[in-house]
Amino acid sequence: MKAKRSGVLPAERPRKRLVRIEAETDPKYGKSPKDRTAGELLQCGVVPLDKPAGPTSHQVAAWLRDALKVDEVGHGGTLDPKVTGALPVTINHAVKSVSALLSAGKEYVTVLRLHEDRDEGAVKKAAAQFVGKIQQTPPVRSAVARKPRIRRVYYLDVLETSGRDVLFRVGCQAGTYVRNLCVDMARAMGTKGHMQELRRTRTGLFTEEDLVTLHDVLDARTFYDQDKDETQLRKVVKPVESVTAHLNHVILRDSAIDAVCHGAPLACIGIAQLDAGIEVGEPIAFLSLKGELVGLAEAQMTSHQMIEADKGIAATPSRIVMRKGTYPQTWKKRSKE
Repeated sequence: MKAKRSGVLPAERPRKRLVRIEAETDPKYGKSPKDRTAGELLQCGVVPLDKPAGPTSHQVAAWLRDALKVDEVGHGGTLDPKVTGALPVTINHAVKSVSALLSAGKEYVTVLRLHEDRDEGAVKKAAAQFVGKIQQTPPVRSAVARKPRIRRVYYLDVLETSGRDVLFRVGCQAGTYVRNLCVDMARAMGTKGHMQELRRTRTGLFTEEDLVTLHDVLDARTFYDQDKDETQLRKVVKPVESVTAHLNHVILRDSAIDAVCHGAPLACIGIAQLDAGIEVGEPIAFLSLKGELVGLAEAQMTSHQMIEADKGIAATPSRIVMRKGTYPQTWKKRSKE
C-alpha cells in the first residue's frame, strides 16, 4: 500500500496564490488556527476519525459526540457498516462546514475477487481502462436516484494479485461507487467479480497518517477533564480549516469579514488574495488574513476577473462558519423607514 501512486487527488495539486491588494490584519481581532486552545477547537473543529467495521457512520459519529461531550456532530461522506477508514467528523459550530467534505476527492484500497483466474497483465490492462471519466449507475440500495452519471477516476493502481484476489488503490471523485467499479473491472476482463473488502484511506487532504480511533478520542477527553492536559486533545481535534483545505480560497480583508458574516455578498474590493484557477459557479472557501475560515461560498467571477475588476460581486456566501462580531463592523446598516 505504500507503493507510489500514479496520480493525485485535486486537493493535492499545487496552487498559485494571487495578491489583489497588499493588506494587513489587526491582531486585536480573530486568531490564527494554530493558536486556538483545546476548548476553542471543541467549539469548532474536526476529528479525522478511523471508522471501525460494524457500526454505521451515524452510530460512530454519535459515539464520538458522547466521548467528546459536544452538542452536535456531522460527518463528511457515509461509509457502509463493513467499510473502515477516513470519516472526518465535524463538531459543534464546524458542522456548518461539513458540506465541503462531501465534494472532496476520496481514495480507497479495496480487494476485488474475480470468479475466474486472470493473470496480472490482464488485470492491469483492464484497470487502465477505468482511469479518467467513467459512467456509473448507483446501486439499488443508495440514497440517490438510479440514473447513469459521470464520475472521474484520478488514478487506479494495482498493488498486488494473489490467485483470484486483486488488491488495488483508487483515487476518485466523490460519489464514485467502488463496488460498481469492481464489477465493471471484472466484466472488462471477460468474467464476473465482486468487492471483497474496502477501506477509505484518504478524504481530501486527510490521510491515514492523520486518522485517530474512538479510543484515542475518549482518552484525550479524559486527560483534558482530569488533568487539563490539552496535548492529546489537540492531536485528535483539528482546526475546522482542515475541512476546506481541498477548496480554492479567497482571502478577505478585515474590513469585509463582518459584512460577509451577516450574509452580504463579497465585493471585489473586499478581496486581499485568492487562489488562481477559480471558475464561475465553483464552491470556494472564504478565509481571513490570519487563515481563519469565514465560510463557504460560490464564485460569481473567475480568478482573473476578481483580480482585474474594480467593482462587482466576486462570490456569494452559502454557509457562514465564523461567528458574527469576530471582526469589527465597518459597514453601515440601512436605517428603517
